[in-house]
Amino acid sequence: MILLCALLSLLPATGVRAQDQPNDAGGNIVVSWQLSPDDSGIEEYQVFRVTLPDTIFQKIGLTKNGIRTFLDNSAQDNYRYQYRVIAVSGDERAVSEISVAARSSPQAFHTGRFNILVCIIFFSLLVIFFVGRARSGGSLFIRKISGLDAVEEAIGRATEMGRPILYVPGLADIDGTATIASMNILGEVAKKIAEYDTPLIVTNRWSVTYNVSKEVVREAFASQGRPDKFREEYVRYLTEDQFGFAAAVDGIILREKPATNFFIGQFWAESLILAETGAQSGAIQIAGTDAVNQLPFFVTACDYTLIGEELYAASAYLSREPLLLGALKAQDYGKLIVLALLLAITVLSFFKFDLLALLRTQ
Repeated sequence: MILLCALLSLLPATGVRAQDQPNDAGGNIVVSWQLSPDDSGIEEYQVFRVTLPDTIFQKIGLTKNGIRTFLDNSAQDNYRYQYRVIAVSGDERAVSEISVAARSSPQAFHTGRFNILVCIIFFSLLVIFFVGRARSGGSLFIRKISGLDAVEEAIGRATEMGRPILYVPGLADIDGTATIASMNILGEVAKKIAEYDTPLIVTNRWSVTYNVSKEVVREAFASQGRPDKFREEYVRYLTEDQFGFAAAVDGIILREKPATNFFIGQFWAESLILAETGAQSGAIQIAGTDAVNQLPFFVTACDYTLIGEELYAASAYLSREPLLLGALKAQDYGKLIVLALLLAITVLSFFKFDLLALLRTQ
């Protein structure tokens, strides 16, 4: 009875509207109204909802005075709802009229992200252009990366000395970006190792990474026509414990004395432990990581270090595969364009030229 009785001394909210919230995945309805003329004396607005064809309203939330909107995030798609707003002041209640029925629904495209769509289309066109250019034999310049140029030399040195090559694909699981990049590099390194018939040791911290790296090495040997040269013991699972893994790798370095060490992937506090042990053994060391805090240790203790994005460019640099080269060049030009836009906007701002205001007037 309270919902149906409104005292004349308190004026209700008016113009109650309900509509689907735009640019969402559904399940949201925005309820809006005009504030009561007595808004300054109102304590709260209570929002009630009825699911058609039912007739019983239920309270779903409230707002303070001065607020004229409410988001109903408990709505279900494919259901129709009506709303009413009750202004409350002490024991007084003022009931608004009932809104027109509304239904929530998901939108296929977020119109506020149109700029992202334009960027995706533009970047895709760049990738298609450079991939086509690479496949047609066009020259795509990639700056020299000393650490990657030294890969063949490091493998050749290990072959001449008759000693194995150690490859550590980081300590992150296979879902890490740096680990995925490391797997790509491992495949290219394993191809060269298959040519030289050099023993390989790949140490893994996680079981999934172990299985993936084993298949990567096996496929690399098969692609070079040397599947019979692959050995199961080339790829090893050690332990998931961080420093237990570091101790196990150090033991391998000291016992089996690899001539070349690759530390490529995600590393944490164990980076200096691994790199310093390898340096004391006299091995050539090539490291690469996107962990900024660990780069100083690798730079100090290793012969070559891939810094940041060089890690992600390595697979394209080593394989020269057109798809990878095209994507790499598209990224470079995309960054160049963004940098030019930032520079242009900075200059315009320096001269107090409001580009956004100009666009709004068009």
